[in-house]
Amino acid sequence: MLTTPPALIAVIGPVEPPLLTAWIRHYQRLGIERILLAFHFPDHVPDARRHELQSASRELGIIPTGTSTGPWHEHTNTQLRDALRHKAGPGWHLLADADEFHQYPAPLPEVITQAERSGHRVVGGLMLDRVAAGGHLAGWGPEDGLDLAYPLGGHLTHRLLHGDPRKIVLARHDVTVASGNHRAPGHRPDTDRICAVHHFKWRSGILDDLRRRVDHFTSGTWQEQTPAVRDEARRLLAHVGQHRGVINTSDPRFAFRRVSLDRMPSSWPAEAHSIFTTWRPYTHTGQD
Repeated sequence: MLTTPPALIAVIGPVEPPLLTAWIRHYQRLGIERILLAFHFPDHVPDARRHELQSASRELGIIPTGTSTGPWHEHTNTQLRDALRHKAGPGWHLLADADEFHQYPAPLPEVITQAERSGHRVVGGLMLDRVAAGGHLAGWGPEDGLDLAYPLGGHLTHRLLHGDPRKIVLARHDVTVASGNHRAPGHRPDTDRICAVHHFKWRSGILDDLRRRVDHFTSGTWQEQTPAVRDEARRLLAHVGQHRGVINTSDPRFAFRRVSLDRMPSSWPAEAHSIFTTWRPYTHTGQD
């Protein structure tokens, strides 16, 4: 059975243009033909960065659906994403942030066909946080690529930050997806076929972004629905503060090991199933 490729839906912030280029090419290699992007730029982003990103998108044949500026409230991404999904129309939608590179257990048409045959209207993913070999929050060069710059993959998001590592990576057009693409209320993915979401967040500049997020959410300049995002940022800042500015890649909790976008870890199906089915929201204590 022939399956129409899903539309890629994403809200893009002020990432470096080479990351956007690598991200678009990654999904094109997966067979994506239709990409719907919306840019959102907080007020601190200079005009030059905005123009660079828009130009990078157009050079790859992707005309942004829209561009907005202003505070990055917690609901901003959801509203922009849902507008893109409405524009995309019927079919399957692939949902990914600009620092998320999906790695599927089979070619995309097979993944979607299997989901449809088994009655699933969503496909799940699990974050695999990518970091530099020494845990440094380093930059990278397009000539070397992301795999070489950030060769280690582990479970930082939920084991240090206490964030939700689960993702909805594919959803039918009429399935409502929660903020952050973490859940689809009323729908459960096949936990034996979980996609690896390679999460290239921990790059140069991220500490400034996290401090800005904490400051703006604390002051109310940016509106939040819960303190979860702010708390996650504080935990990462505290961790690198305790480890001389780097992520402690030797901590066994995080299970860092060498991984690649070209080949899924052999242990991934069992590993992802275990985490996906046992994860529960973090219970805050008075010591947090």
